[in-house]
Amino acid sequence: MLFTAIFFEVFGTMLLPASQNFTKILPTIVLLISYSISFYFLAIVSQKLPLSIVYASWSGAGIFTVAILSYFFYKQSLNWQTIAGLFLIVVGVTIVNIYRAN
Repeated sequence: MLFTAIFFEVFGTMLLPASQNFTKILPTIVLLISYSISFYFLAIVSQKLPLSIVYASWSGAGIFTVAILSYFFYKQSLNWQTIAGLFLIVVGVTIVNIYRAN
């Protein structure tokens, strides 16, 4: 369920440029539906796992994935500092998940 929440959050975020500041109706509707689905699954997962773990995983994986997909789909550059930051996000989320309190 967490991966589903991440998928829909990333999908919705990738539609932000296509919505052109919410002036394009179809991308805006799909974006809002995607975010709604993401938050629905996020709420379900937060009932089963600690919120700090859920949110760190959701946001960290989302940031990482959006940055990578933006490189390919929107031709946005990734300099070494950005790549280092993304690496640190992955390391941070991994540490949070490894050492989480049950």
